[in-house]
Amino acid sequence: MAAPKKGRRSPGAHGKPWRSLILILLVMVGLTGGMFISGHTTPRLGIDLAGGTSITLEAKNQPGKPNAINQTNMNTAVGIIERRVNGLGVSEAEVQTQGDRHIIANIPRGTNEKQAREQVGTTAKLAFRPVLTYAPTTKQPKPPQPSPSPSKSGDKAGEKGEQSGQDNQGRAVSDGLKAAPADDKPSPKPEKTTPPPAPPQQQQPPGVPADLAKKLQKLQCNTKEQRAKASEAAANTKPGDPIVACDSREKIKYVLGPVGVDGKNVTDAKAQFDQQRGQWIVTMSFDDKGSGDFGDTTGELAKKQQPQNQFAIALDGEVVSAPSVSQRLTSNAEISGSFTQESAEELGNILSYGALPLTFEESDVTTVTAALGSDQLEAGLIAGAIGLALVIIYLVAYYRGLSLIAILSLLVSAVLTYTLMSLLGPAIGFALNLPAVCGAIVAIGITADSFIVYFERIRDEVREGRTLRPAVERAWPRARRTILVSDFVSFLAAAVLFIVTVGKVQGFAFTLGLTTLLDVVVVFFFTKPLMALLARGKFFASGHPWSGLDPTRLGAQPPLRRGRRSSVVSTDPKEA
Repeated sequence: MAAPKKGRRSPGAHGKPWRSLILILLVMVGLTGGMFISGHTTPRLGIDLAGGTSITLEAKNQPGKPNAINQTNMNTAVGIIERRVNGLGVSEAEVQTQGDRHIIANIPRGTNEKQAREQVGTTAKLAFRPVLTYAPTTKQPKPPQPSPSPSKSGDKAGEKGEQSGQDNQGRAVSDGLKAAPADDKPSPKPEKTTPPPAPPQQQQPPGVPADLAKKLQKLQCNTKEQRAKASEAAANTKPGDPIVACDSREKIKYVLGPVGVDGKNVTDAKAQFDQQRGQWIVTMSFDDKGSGDFGDTTGELAKKQQPQNQFAIALDGEVVSAPSVSQRLTSNAEISGSFTQESAEELGNILSYGALPLTFEESDVTTVTAALGSDQLEAGLIAGAIGLALVIIYLVAYYRGLSLIAILSLLVSAVLTYTLMSLLGPAIGFALNLPAVCGAIVAIGITADSFIVYFERIRDEVREGRTLRPAVERAWPRARRTILVSDFVSFLAAAVLFIVTVGKVQGFAFTLGLTTLLDVVVVFFFTKPLMALLARGKFFASGHPWSGLDPTRLGAQPPLRRGRRSSVVSTDPKEA
């Protein structure tokens, strides 16, 4: 008789099943401990379960651009809106296209929904326009409070020659643009200066045409409706024409010149805390065209007196900041002034993600209440509990004692799934939505199917007359191949679904893929070693009627004897 081959033991085979069981136990303890240490003991819920707001935006045709609404511009707008909303700290916001001209933004409950909705609704053009003059919106003139001001940072070395005679170390004007401080010298603190009083409304400001002066005098910015009307009119003005506009925060109204820099030329902007000056700043950079336009415009503004040395940042025809300029600036700039962290981050988001390729209108707003979300979650959990109960009833009725191994394996899979979902929330932003719950329910059947494949292979070996311990080891290689092929197909389907879909369907695909991977881990490192360990006990090894491995019940045949072979010898060479 040939000697058995060496070196072909499977995980947990023969003598070391405890190792795999201890390993998976340590993993479970580590994940559970990490869940409690991080403070995230429950999975994050999506908008359909936690409640929130769903905003539908409709793209509008623009004058002179009949073909602007296309798939490329829609996808660009989706990316910009998503970054703008998520940049505000909104967790698990979903932004996706629907049809040819609609974008849906889902904002979950529990975040700064009001501010995020304002960011989603503010979807027109971003532009930098020079300030010609400004005036208070109230009848009694008051000193205006300009928005936080930009200062220059990171000028190229070639710029230094052009800035001779100016303070290269960034001598600041309060709420004004300034040159970038040199990298090897500290940045001085801004000098506090009092802004000049606003020009009286009844007088025509110097350098401002009479028609614009009259428009400024008539412009009303005291209410939200008045500001919205003014912004709409300004946003529909051609880039080469001057406009009158309201300030988004202060009680100030402006006359602004033609667009100096288009917002789409801003490549990056973000809020930072300046340790040297102890204040929040906003840094921004431009592409090649924007850098040239920015340098030319700021060079002209630096020669003028306030207020005509100010450079307004207008979004949707409304001024969000109006810093002053003291010298020529180019590709990289820094905005400093009376920022808080929140206002700096908001301005950074507007500069980074403000310029959309299309104009949108808010066509529908739907609020999902937390009560409705909890009802949906409860319904999903009930459906999962019913499915799990049916699987357990089937396992107990058909496999009897073997069902204990299957139930324990399902519990291990449930613990791993729950802890990973809880940890993936803060780690990668995963949120459990209703389709994801459906994916977890489907995974119960996939996991149970792996146990059934292995149990049936063992029972086949017992039917052939083998004792339990050899049957467990001989059944594993064939069951392992079947399980791996089945799980690979499920994981491949989940991966393709995740790649080609958007929104909530991705939650289903992600959960299905995750639970499929966990099924392989549980079967290899828990189910197989536990089966090998229990096969040594008398209850299973003796084929107890309630073990599910009773040879008589399975119709086992006595083993074949090698000596009882037919004495007829074939004369066919192939058979011989």
